[in-house]
Amino acid sequence: MSYFSPQKKILVVDDDLFIIDELCEFLEGSGYTCVPCHSSRQAIQLFHDDPSISLVLCDLLMPEYDGVELVQALRLVAGKTRAFEAIMLTGHGDKQDVIRALREGFSDYYQKPVDLHELLAGLKRREKALDDRQAGNQDLGHLSQKLYSLIDSINDLSKDIGKAQQASAATNLIADRANFCAEVAPNVFDQLSPRQLEVAKLVSTGQTNFQIACEMGITENTVKLYVSQVLRLTDMSNRTQLALALTPGNSRSNPRAPAY
Repeated sequence: MSYFSPQKKILVVDDDLFIIDELCEFLEGSGYTCVPCHSSRQAIQLFHDDPSISLVLCDLLMPEYDGVELVQALRLVAGKTRAFEAIMLTGHGDKQDVIRALREGFSDYYQKPVDLHELLAGLKRREKALDDRQAGNQDLGHLSQKLYSLIDSINDLSKDIGKAQQASAATNLIADRANFCAEVAPNVFDQLSPRQLEVAKLVSTGQTNFQIACEMGITENTVKLYVSQVLRLTDMSNRTQLALALTPGNSRSNPRAPAY
């Protein structure tokens, strides 16, 4: 059974029409879709017009462009985003031609007259290699997205840490505030829901939104929403006031009351 998906096609290029007919008849009988063409210029145009062409089977010696020059032109058309595999057919056993072709990007080559069953097996291998490469690119894309998200989170965390350090220096917050999570909240916080109160207590320990999100198993945006609700319900202006209000020794009845 062929590994090909219905969207993928083989571009078959040779200046000998009899060879094109023979190859296409055999490959299509094996379940593949072929795009036949008898010139390099026609091959370039067909490849450009049909992005579903993912394999190229071409003769080495042809008028206009030889097989190596053709594949070089196809790579320019494909750019960096389109992947394809090329297999060379040659009626000459010149070793230098074969080496040149392999260096220029051909994945394999077959000597004419071609053993069709060997060619079929080779095409399946090239298709499998192409699928593996595309799967690898998708995995790399997912990893890149995760990396960018991680970088954004780290940047946000760094900003929050910087703000927390500035707030700590400006207000001389108690260094061991992290141990206060078990303290009873002031009366002004009685109106908060248990979830809102939990967020308020974590804010009072100097944790950033990212850290709170990780500890509570919620998203950072949800934490931001809870913080906004807490500030509004307690009539506070910022996180520093909230932290001070929940710090032992400060006024519990009026979080805005100055400490003398």
